[in-house]
Amino acid sequence: MRAARHARGRWTGWGFLAPFMIVFALVFLAPIVYSIYLSLFRSQLVGGTAFVGLDNYLRAFGDGAFWQGLGRVVLFLAIQVPVMLAISLIAALAIDSGRLYGRNFFRIAIFLPYAVPAVVASFMWGFMYGNRFGLVRNLEDFLGVQLPDLLSPDLILASIGNVVTWEFVGYNMLIFYSALRVVPTSLYEAAAIDGASQFRIIRAIKIPAIRGSLVVATIFSIIGSFQLFNEPSIMSSLAPNAITTSFTPNLYAYNLAFAGQQLNYSATVAIIMGLITMVIAYVVQLRGMRKAD
Repeated sequence: MRAARHARGRWTGWGFLAPFMIVFALVFLAPIVYSIYLSLFRSQLVGGTAFVGLDNYLRAFGDGAFWQGLGRVVLFLAIQVPVMLAISLIAALAIDSGRLYGRNFFRIAIFLPYAVPAVVASFMWGFMYGNRFGLVRNLEDFLGVQLPDLLSPDLILASIGNVVTWEFVGYNMLIFYSALRVVPTSLYEAAAIDGASQFRIIRAIKIPAIRGSLVVATIFSIIGSFQLFNEPSIMSSLAPNAITTSFTPNLYAYNLAFAGQQLNYSATVAIIMGLITMVIAYVVQLRGMRKAD
């Protein structure tokens, strides 16, 4: 009887997990398995779909358009992510300090752009960037000067970085601010009694206390950078000479699938990007948690 009750309890636990496991398998595991399956085939005009093994992956490793898009995303990540996280951290520290007048207003105002859909934000900033219309054009007419073309091939990546930063500074600020609110205020009081300055308190107490949140925000930002799609996709109609069909790997995979009808090779590009993102995010997590320990 005891063994029967134990077995019944074990199956009861699996019964509670079953709804989640079913949904997880359908919306997460099944698409990955199907993408891997597609990447092993190639559709041909003569002979139909044929099994090619790893040929699609070998093709991707020699695809200059894919590597240029990947390099562009890595450059975007290396510059935009540190700038965005630094601004978010400064904003969180300022609001948490208690010395900022109207901090509730600033907290809502900084977070508000995150509520704007990426499509709307891209169109809004894209029209402001245009030198034939929008804010840049108005400034040129008002000041009587020629401003740089923010939708040119040389500046388009920085312009997209500004849009993404504007969108997600508030999101990361809220992560850091929530972590700061958990830190015991007695630590600040003890440090102040010992004569520590505000900068010393931030460097020695606050930042180490929220290191876990910094790691999480960094991982989310890295994943978001490798998934860069909405902003260049929307702004491509405003800057067709600057944003190509392979501007980012995700945009490249999308155009391969829906414009080039190369579903198999598109799945290959998506799988490779997923692996690269997973490895880099895992390495950042290991290094960040090791330093936290």
